Amino acid sequence: MRILPVPCLSDNYAYLVAADGRREAIVIDPSEAEPIVAALDREQLRLVAIVNTHHHHDHVGGNEALRQRYGDLPVYAHASDVGRVPAQTEHVEEGKPVEIAGLTLRPLHVPGHTLGAVSYCVEDVVFTGDTLFIGGCGRMFEGTPEVMHASLSKLAALPVHMRVFCGHEYTVNNLRFAETVEPENEAIRKKLAAARAARERGEPTVGSTIAEELATNPFLRCSERSVQARFPGPTLPDVFAAVRRAKDDYR
Repeated sequence: MRILPVPCLSDNYAYLVAADGRREAIVIDPSEAEPIVAALDREQLRLVAIVNTHHHHDHVGGNEALRQRYGDLPVYAHASDVGRVPAQTEHVEEGKPVEIAGLTLRPLHVPGHTLGAVSYCVEDVVFTGDTLFIGGCGRMFEGTPEVMHASLSKLAALPVHMRVFCGHEYTVNNLRFAETVEPENEAIRKKLAAARAARERGEPTVGSTIAEELATNPFLRCSERSVQARFPGPTLPDVFAAVRRAKDDYR
């Protein structure tokens, strides 16, 4: 499987994904059409479907323009997002795999950032949108700490070798915050240094792994004593909520 991150807007990533040996591609979360069109032309790929992780405009803003250019492409999003995702034609649900262009997408419903948020597992990769970031997680616009913590726990339970591709280039800031949560965590220090070096080279930081996130992402580490010492709470969702509030205030 080939994965091509496509920078969009100021810090978004869309992804072109194609099965090995095929020229048909899907696009995940096209914020805008122009960078997608340029990448398709450059890589000589043919767009056959649009896949959205949630309804926010910076993830669906290119849907209609891409369909105007390439025809009535199917648009996949969660069944609960009908009327919220532009041009949505297909209604995905957890437990119902989707077959597109030689790829099998396994949707995971992960509400919290939005109620219809979906992550897509494809082979050894998970596309997490704005639910799980490298070193962080999305804000809770439509969910409670209990709901968001449960969704992140679902992602944390994926096989540790799975690679993580998220919706934004927030990694350096996320890991800077993670250092304030666990200043003694050497894995965070090393991952932050690697992220800074990648950005200095003009490279994306996406393509982490579940194992790396379990070792460095404070929102997946709420059961660790080192996190609870600074953010105590009676339950893990309470610890998560305290860490999330601190991140909301972090600059």
